[in-house]
Amino acid sequence: MFELRYEDKQSRILSEHIVEVNDVAPYESGQFYKREMPCLLALINQIKEPFDVIIIDGYVFLDSVGKAGLGKYLYDNLANKKPIIGIAKNHFYDITEDYAVWRGISKRPLYVTSIGISITTAKEMVSEMEGEHRIPKMVADVDKLSRVT
Repeated sequence: MFELRYEDKQSRILSEHIVEVNDVAPYESGQFYKREMPCLLALINQIKEPFDVIIIDGYVFLDSVGKAGLGKYLYDNLANKKPIIGIAKNHFYDITEDYAVWRGISKRPLYVTSIGISITTAKEMVSEMEGEHRIPKMVADVDKLSRVT
């Protein structure tokens, strides 16, 4: 998990955090958030520095604004509400091309959804994130960090 501060259209890493969570729930089809939520909340609760936005690897909404994805469930569980931007690598059938963001020379878009921040601003932030490739450097770094054992 990385914290972000959006300043002058530049996102920068403020700090890195790792938390170990025991007794993670087993995978349930269609109920991914139940497995991930305790881990995300444990991680967010250890952050002491101020931050403006949470970016997740996944969807906030599984359609335009109604069907909750991981990001919406996270937002609902936050005691101190922060905007959440979801960056999904794969298309979900109810998401339209209005949520697509093309980066670099990739022929495949990312799909961006958000809560607490306009979709236009969220897409702009993702477009401008550091990295030459489809996946922003920060998202790739978080993925690597999450695999630390």
